[in-house]
Amino acid sequence: MPGIRAPSNYSEEPSRHPSLKINAKEPFNAEPPRQALVSSYVTPTEFFYKRNHGPIPVVDDIGRYCVSVKGLIEKPKELFMKDILNLPKYNVTATLQCAGNRRTAMSKTRTVRGVGWDISALGNDPFGTNILREELMLLSHNISEEEPVSLPFLSSPGVMVTAIWGGAKLSDVLELVGIPKSTSTTPAGGKHVEFVSIDRCKEEKGGPYKASIPLSQATNPEADVLLAYEMNGETLNRDHGYPLRVVVPGVIGARSVKWLDSINIDSKECQGFFMQKDYKTFPPSVNWDNIDWSTRRPQMDFPVQSAICSLEDMNIGTNGKIAIKGYAVSGGGRGIERVDISVDGGKTWIEASRYQKPGIKYIADEERSDKWAWVLFEAEADIHSNTEIVAKAVDTAANVQPEKVEDIWNLRGILNTSWHRVHVQVRHSSL
Repeated sequence: MPGIRAPSNYSEEPSRHPSLKINAKEPFNAEPPRQALVSSYVTPTEFFYKRNHGPIPVVDDIGRYCVSVKGLIEKPKELFMKDILNLPKYNVTATLQCAGNRRTAMSKTRTVRGVGWDISALGNDPFGTNILREELMLLSHNISEEEPVSLPFLSSPGVMVTAIWGGAKLSDVLELVGIPKSTSTTPAGGKHVEFVSIDRCKEEKGGPYKASIPLSQATNPEADVLLAYEMNGETLNRDHGYPLRVVVPGVIGARSVKWLDSINIDSKECQGFFMQKDYKTFPPSVNWDNIDWSTRRPQMDFPVQSAICSLEDMNIGTNGKIAIKGYAVSGGGRGIERVDISVDGGKTWIEASRYQKPGIKYIADEERSDKWAWVLFEAEADIHSNTEIVAKAVDTAANVQPEKVEDIWNLRGILNTSWHRVHVQVRHSSL
């Protein structure tokens, strides 16, 4: 595409923050330390997790960069950045979460395949380069051919972060090509909106990364789907999609395509690898010998999730009070009704306080809260002996996290929303 290109190697990668925990170097996949997640409601850009499938695209001439909108529509059009910037700008606070968040904990139950994300689709990798074999296997993503990979167990919650995204609503963009708001089908039969990236990846046999959402979602102004050019009040950086990316709130991060090349209106959902042969949930009975990808729909909304971020697994603390902090979020714009904390492995529970804005009690409604964003939680408890601390969240539709990871195990290790657990060892001070 004029103005932007996908490099053939990794010689032009951007610089990254040194505190990021690297899960793979090429392509670069990394997450922040878990405690960085709860240091602020909006995640600083440098601590945002990095999820890539190839070398980071390079913009050579922003004036020549454009996005083509085509397919089953009456008025195909090429949109330059000036056209996007002329549309009304919206700021949407939204949490993005990789579907593989907390995959490492699921891998402890049985072997899974995928990048070893912690709780932050933020990774805490004490094994360092010892997972090189796993990285190489996982990055090939030839899922039908590769051998199962068992990942190191990490209990952290790393691939989830929150930002203020600035850009044009996709519903406004689609009006420029003759698609009115709240449209579910175009006169020519278009029902899906496919986003195609400049990014090239092995999974697509050297073709572009792509994904889609229903047209009804894309044309709904209340869905807040953006073509974003800003992140936390600044121009997008290269790692996060400069110059233009899609942000689909409430949906797994795989649908928020970066480095946008084209938008296609089609009669069926995207047939790309990441829609049809990845990011689908299967029951524990399905393995690589009997899997049939066509029997499951692509995952869209992410389920209710919570994680403890202030404590590492096998944390050593002193006898007495302990602060328990973390995040909770649910997909589809559903708020968090409550977060329950147990300091005895789930026998008894206390309710944590929740907030989005510091010092302001969280109320799960759209008028007084950011419906697409996480809540942070805090609780304090007395700890007098070695124990297991547990967090579970309930959303406004009464969806609750399942107790056991074994019940939701799947061969790709996605959507681990089981109770989050950390083990604490108490050190008694001697007088």
